[in-house]
Amino acid sequence: MTTTYVPQQSKRMSFIESLTNVFVGYVFAVASQLIIFPLFGIYLPLADNLIMGLYFTVLSIIRSYALRRVFNRIKA
Repeated sequence: MTTTYVPQQSKRMSFIESLTNVFVGYVFAVASQLIIFPLFGIYLPLADNLIMGLYFTVLSIIRSYALRRVFNRIKA
């Protein structure tokens, strides 16, 4: 039985992938907030929606990066 070497993604590329993923998520999240919040009677200025989205984006970057590194370790 032979084992094939599969190179791991570098930490830098993991971070870049996470940033890209989260940026796209941020755009969708803010757009969703602008549509969904008013349906529930929540009316916020655009600036508040952007700040709220930014806060959750930072948390998402940290979570995505950490999980990627954990799964890369498990795979190794």
